[in-house]
Amino acid sequence: MSAVRPVSSGELTFRRLPAGLDTPRVVVDRARMATNIEALQLRLDARGVALRPHAKTHKSVRIGRMQLAAGARGLTVGTLGEAEVFVAAGITDLFMAYPVWAEGPKAARLRALHEAAPGLRVGVDSAGGAERLAAAVAGGTVPLEVVVELDAGTVRTGVGTAEAAVDVARAARQAGLGVAGVFTFGGHAYQPGAAEAAAADEVRAVAEAAEALEADGFEVRVVSAGSTPTMLAAAAGRVTEIRAGTYVFGDRIERALGAIDADGCAVAIAATVVSEFTDRLAIDAGGKTLTKDRPDWLDGFGAICGYPDLRIERLSDYHGVVSVPPGAARPRLGEVVAVIPNHVCPVIDVVDRFAVIAADGSVEEWPVDARGRSG
Repeated sequence: MSAVRPVSSGELTFRRLPAGLDTPRVVVDRARMATNIEALQLRLDARGVALRPHAKTHKSVRIGRMQLAAGARGLTVGTLGEAEVFVAAGITDLFMAYPVWAEGPKAARLRALHEAAPGLRVGVDSAGGAERLAAAVAGGTVPLEVVVELDAGTVRTGVGTAEAAVDVARAARQAGLGVAGVFTFGGHAYQPGAAEAAAADEVRAVAEAAEALEADGFEVRVVSAGSTPTMLAAAAGRVTEIRAGTYVFGDRIERALGAIDADGCAVAIAATVVSEFTDRLAIDAGGKTLTKDRPDWLDGFGAICGYPDLRIERLSDYHGVVSVPPGAARPRLGEVVAVIPNHVCPVIDVVDRFAVIAADGSVEEWPVDARGRSG
């Protein structure tokens, strides 16, 4: 028996696709995206908590500027490559929420970034990592600031206790780095019904660490948390900023978790039905378009808007195989359908540009500026 436990993600919708699109194609609804950007910004402003969106979702300078214009404090990035793209475009208020090991080419790249964007902050979760960061920027006119990472339950990176956070902060200070504060990521929110508890874990972990750092003489200015599922619940206590990313587009996972509304998804894959049989059909969006990201609690590899009974059950590189139950509504051969991807972040990183639909139906081509900049 399959270990997959299907979870309904609701009737996801997407506006009518423009005629004449070459498929498969990533398509963005500009009005919905703008609404998503404004809505979260307003809700966090009302709480007195800053928004520092994670740009790994969109990898777009233009969208990053939209978020900043709406009131975001700065952007979050995950790699030196992403930081390089945004700094080159003049966006320099960045936090690299990753414990980069600054050795070899990465050391030289970090030094160049720090010189171009002195306000850049970098994550750290070990004394050794702090020492490498300090060596990379030695001799600079402004100390590099770091933010100590806590593991609130994701079990990925980050120290596990407030005491360990103090040890890392001390090592960073000894190495000549500035210590701005603490951060965490509630990645364990990505299970049905887990967001509230994960957010509480985030708030608790960073609060305990912030208090421990202050007791040791550190000035804590940054207390950073948040994922899209916890973007509101974690905006509490000592938290000063939220780093949600996927909210800007939404996807099927976020809908299934209740983080977005059914009509809040601003991205889809335009795909053509290229083959049909009694019990199945095939679309031209396969693993190289939709990617193969599927949590064990969600059935299928995407949702076909307007056809809730269909299931994208298998992916080859260029084929999406869709099962069609008896009597289910189905698209015709040659029809272009809108597929909401399970996880939008890796989808964006496999395309050079996406089609952005304006309210009047016109289409613009926007580049994915930081595509492939994964290191």
